[in-house]
Amino acid sequence: MSPRRLPLADKALIQIIDAALADTAQKSGEWLACRPGCTQCCVGVFAINALDAARLQAGLAEMEKSDAARAARIRERARASRGRLTAGFPGNLRTGVLDESDEAEERFAEFGNEEVCPVLDPETGLCGLYDARPMTCRTFGPPVQSEGGLGVCELCYHGATDEEIAACEMVVDADDLESELVRKVEKTGGPRGRTIVAWALMKARG
Repeated sequence: MSPRRLPLADKALIQIIDAALADTAQKSGEWLACRPGCTQCCVGVFAINALDAARLQAGLAEMEKSDAARAARIRERARASRGRLTAGFPGNLRTGVLDESDEAEERFAEFGNEEVCPVLDPETGLCGLYDARPMTCRTFGPPVQSEGGLGVCELCYHGATDEEIAACEMVVDADDLESELVRKVEKTGGPRGRTIVAWALMKARG
């Protein structure tokens, strides 16, 4: 997937999400078990949008200026991950864009569930591009509404009642700024659609 320019308004979006997370964390206390070194959400392939991809690419580009060796290790892990995931990839292998058919969605549900995110540093257990991480990573753990209802990480909210969990709900991007920014990114050219982290971190091949 070709690198794209990250909209300036992405900083505002991140501030909104960070503020919502801080509010939820304060309400949750010890129920929110997310801590540095916990990698529960770093295992298993998940879809990211064009804005997430642009943010990751921008983050990696910045790292290449300040710590080229570390950036090279991330890119190498992404290359290795992409190699492992090529077989059965439910999308375009060159661009990394996922198919949107019902059949492809079903295949994706069973795809790469044991694959470790290439951004995860195996030595520290920390995210190598934490400030540039996708939105899914920023909202995983706290109670967040989705099509399936209010969901939380299985490691969190042990001992809390349904009412107590609901009281800690994280309201994510109420004005839907993210969708607006995704459209802006997609208008800059290149393939439209969702991809995965391993492809986002690799420069497109002709």
